[in-house]
Amino acid sequence: MADLQDDIPTTAEVGEDDGLPDDPFVRQQPDGELLERAHALLDTHPVADGYSGLPWALRHLPWYDLELGEAAIDTDVPRLREGHVGALFWSLHLPEEPGPDRAVTAALEQLDLVRTVVESHPEGLRLVRTAGQIIDARNCGRVAVVLGPAPGAALDDSLALLRILHALGLRVLTLAGTAWAGETGLTRFGEEVVREMNRLGVLADVSGASSDTVERTIALSKTPVLCSRSAARALRPHPANLGDGLLAALGEAKGLCMVPLTAEQTGPAVPDVADHLDHVRRVAGPECVGLSGTYDSGAVHPRDLADASRYPHLIAELLRRGWSETELSLLTWRNVQRVLRSADFTARAAQQRREASNARITELDVS
Repeated sequence: MADLQDDIPTTAEVGEDDGLPDDPFVRQQPDGELLERAHALLDTHPVADGYSGLPWALRHLPWYDLELGEAAIDTDVPRLREGHVGALFWSLHLPEEPGPDRAVTAALEQLDLVRTVVESHPEGLRLVRTAGQIIDARNCGRVAVVLGPAPGAALDDSLALLRILHALGLRVLTLAGTAWAGETGLTRFGEEVVREMNRLGVLADVSGASSDTVERTIALSKTPVLCSRSAARALRPHPANLGDGLLAALGEAKGLCMVPLTAEQTGPAVPDVADHLDHVRRVAGPECVGLSGTYDSGAVHPRDLADASRYPHLIAELLRRGWSETELSLLTWRNVQRVLRSADFTARAAQQRREASNARITELDVS
């Protein structure tokens, strides 16, 4: 198998042949006691990882076996187990600028691929829709696979397509990059999209969206709002990171900021990632912070966080900084459970009050 994979690039890790000086502090390993405590905590409160690019990465492999292990990618079942990952949100990635006629097809192809991958690895993976099904998968020794986030372009400005994607299992939709969630915020049609997402139980992901869109979505949505890949802009001025004002608003609304493990957004080492987690916890509150591995997305990862097996090293660093078991359980597992349960509860109530919307963008967003 190895000779088939030789031409497939692997995701880089900062410090791996990057020409940077070897910093003893950066490469410092957690002591054995902290790492042992981290493993024990994750046994009870596993990681719910908010973003994985695995489906798109698998498209480029001629052959793979996630149960056996796959060196050409960042994620496989053995490493998920080693990293204590209990749930994984799989991104329905679209090719760059696919065009409106191609975006829907590409999203459906990704959905089909995800189902094929999960069905071919039944001993390790299980496709789920609800928080309860995540618990069931964990109790059966499977990693729960949640569909989403999908780019908003996949809707092709159609609420009917939103309902179809939800019926196929979609749980998270990214609003950025659409005509109805731009620099000036949500349009009237964009607001109708958010209302219909609330009615269905699809979570709104505002990572990469403008400040006006984030603010309006938080104010409008009856369910918690996600940022699937956002860290603290106060520490690193990346455009997808959130300023303190938006973090505070997200926290007040019981939303969830899932901090990505990428060198570009959070920094080159484990302590840098921990700094962002500390900052989000302080500004937005411990119930607003989660983890987003962003593995198999093409991103460069911090040292010692090269793949899905390395979460215990990050948790050990947070233990060293004094995070309590309650705070860590919220970070890794319970915050995601809360958000999904809230979306399901709101959807059941909304479906009793509100019919499916047939609004069209041409009717609502007339210039």
